[in-house]
Amino acid sequence: MRLVSFDAGDGVRAGILDGDGIRDAGAGGIGALLRSGAKPRPDGGVVQGARLLPPVPDPQKILLLGLNYRSHAEEAGLEAPETPTFFAKFPNALAPHEADVALPGYSQKVDYEAEVAYVIGRRAKDVAEADALDHIAGYTLLNDLSARDYQFKTLQWMPGKVFDGSAPCGPALVTPDEAGPPDAIEIALTLNGEEMQRSTTADLIHSIPQTLAYLSMLMTLEPGDIVSTGTPAGVGSVRRPRVWLKPGDEIVVESPQLGRLETRLS
Repeated sequence: MRLVSFDAGDGVRAGILDGDGIRDAGAGGIGALLRSGAKPRPDGGVVQGARLLPPVPDPQKILLLGLNYRSHAEEAGLEAPETPTFFAKFPNALAPHEADVALPGYSQKVDYEAEVAYVIGRRAKDVAEADALDHIAGYTLLNDLSARDYQFKTLQWMPGKVFDGSAPCGPALVTPDEAGPPDAIEIALTLNGEEMQRSTTADLIHSIPQTLAYLSMLMTLEPGDIVSTGTPAGVGSVRRPRVWLKPGDEIVVESPQLGRLETRLS
């Protein structure tokens, strides 16, 4: 099942993708649906004039893993971390499929990062790794846009990660039964039609169950929280010559399991 949040002029609602259309599944969006514990049901007809929102437009937490693909650690010349490295973004960073994202005026070195994210489906605290997948509502695509010059001004990365629109995600939340094994999700990124990244979650240093168990030890994960699992090799900041994003660029993050996320930059 592919779940979406949308607005057709009467507020945020949840929906189920049915072919090329969206069937209404209730008020409040996917986040509200997950927090209520209700099952998504396409009770309404096909919605007309729907505008897609981020799959979960109102998460309590947005957590991202850094340096979590073996290929990315290798290209950066860094040792694979023994402990998951993570940071936060905030709801201002979210942007939907086909969003137009304004690059921050203070940075000249904005980079792309194709990522697979998972969404918490039920509260998770001190979850065992063996039980972690039971707490996942589904998976989506995320592009961790990063202002590298500000990311590395301090020892912690967050200043480069929090600008408005810096976390385009979507187009849908794909339930685990449809997404398939979490260690076999394929992902690729193209910039203006040129492929820059391609990998699978088999290359993760810390697997999805491992990261969920670790994070749930540190904090309570709530339904609707988003956890993004890191990016593979091919980012612009380690290419020679380096590739920095500019107004007019078009980025596509794509996965045969999770769909196609398009972003335009201005």
